[in-house]
Amino acid sequence: MNTPEVKRKRHRSPLRHFFHEHSLSVTAIALLTLWIVLYCSADPSTHIGAFYGNAIADWSGSVVIILGTKFLTEVGSAESKPYHGHCKNPVTNFLMRHSLLIFLFITGVGWAILYCKMDCNSKWGQVVGNIVSEWIQMGGLVFLTKRLIERGSKESK
Repeated sequence: MNTPEVKRKRHRSPLRHFFHEHSLSVTAIALLTLWIVLYCSADPSTHIGAFYGNAIADWSGSVVIILGTKFLTEVGSAESKPYHGHCKNPVTNFLMRHSLLIFLFITGVGWAILYCKMDCNSKWGQVVGNIVSEWIQMGGLVFLTKRLIERGSKESK
């Protein structure tokens, strides 16, 4: 079995293997970084500046969902990784079984507090307001996918 395909797999560099295994996360983070860099020098009162600000909120949500569903769990939600463990301590068990929603709630509260302390019409105030909206939407979708279904959707039970 020394086909060229097998040889390539054996000699794949660690960096290439990393990018192969995590290309979605790396690309989403790179796009989020691009939107942040472009927004820093943009005028938010222009169409392109407003687009960059909105893209920051959208892509930050994408990064959180990509990484959150990779590492965190929400029992009963098709959006998270499955949870196969059980802890003896009921509090720890609850925290493990609902880590995705807990993470979204805590970070969402943090974004909301930051937004309340900012001028909502400022350059970054608009972005943070959009991020708060994005977090509410993500949390809502994770929560709703626990009980509700959509016929024809692979995410539904």
